Amino acid sequence: MGRTIVIANQKGGVGKTTTAINLSASLAESGKKVLLIDMDPQGNSTSGLGIEKDEKEYTIYELLLGECSIEDCLSESICKDLIVVPSNINLAAVEIELIGTDGKEFILRDSVSSIKDKYDFILIDCPPSLNVLTINAMCTADTVLVPIQCEYYALEGLSQLMHTIELVKERLNPDLEIEGVVFTMYDARTNLSLEVVENVKGNLNQNIYKTIIPRNVRLAEAPSYGMPITKYDTKSTGAESYRMLAEEVIHRGEEQW
Repeated sequence: MGRTIVIANQKGGVGKTTTAINLSASLAESGKKVLLIDMDPQGNSTSGLGIEKDEKEYTIYELLLGECSIEDCLSESICKDLIVVPSNINLAAVEIELIGTDGKEFILRDSVSSIKDKYDFILIDCPPSLNVLTINAMCTADTVLVPIQCEYYALEGLSQLMHTIELVKERLNPDLEIEGVVFTMYDARTNLSLEVVENVKGNLNQNIYKTIIPRNVRLAEAPSYGMPITKYDTKSTGAESYRMLAEEVIHRGEEQW
């Protein structure tokens, strides 16, 4: 049985999608079978893995509305062993369309259950908000991975996210746990990045990954070419960092599962 990890933080610009793309690509590169589910209406995880998001007949939107099966949505990415359930801007309307639908929080969970044993890892990229899409993801997941940007307001909104995770655990998915926190956009030239890391470690009673993702120009460029960093610039510090994070995720899973 594979592990399902949701990547969530309602604060925007913290590296959720960058982490979703590059962690999934690094896990696949290490020989794992990976499914990435794009739950963000911006569809950046989809396009960042070489998939034309507006040309897909079936996406996560049609799946949530019951218009197709999850098998219909599966799209091959630019990476071997990495399959994507794509998303596009149509998904922005799904919350309104699901009003009054019984069990709407469990649509994704029920869909994924039929294919879960085919993958070593299922990663879910969430929008920067705590809405029905994020709740669906959390009801499907085993754990939540929280990217935190190394900036002054890093802890802002984090308590709200932790509260939401606890509510989901209490009312909808009792098995949900926090996978851990990963620091992103670390700038070794500034004292601020170091202070943020120490501050979060001192205030957060959660697992914190040893791997810290640096601020890296090549990492920022890669999505515009429809590639993960491991293909765009395989020897860059960004690529090496995500490979190290993937190793940590695999190792942590072997310890826990």
